[in-house]
Amino acid sequence: MFPQLGKLFIILGAAFLVVGLCLTFLPNLSFGKFGRLPGDIHIKRDNFTFYFPLTTCILLSLLLTLLFSILSRK
Repeated sequence: MFPQLGKLFIILGAAFLVVGLCLTFLPNLSFGKFGRLPGDIHIKRDNFTFYFPLTTCILLSLLLTLLFSILSRK
């Protein structure tokens, strides 16, 4: 069990490293549309703003499910 957990931490650490390097050295990298996808709920009134990224949450859930299913294979 612990060797698999160690591999998972190494993979997650490498992924965080790659994302961090991209965000640091590629400032023009735009995630502008991510978080504002069709299906995300955005209500704006006079004194009130409500935003719930429904489509973004579903997309992230699918991507993480795929990632963890690939990582859990032996």
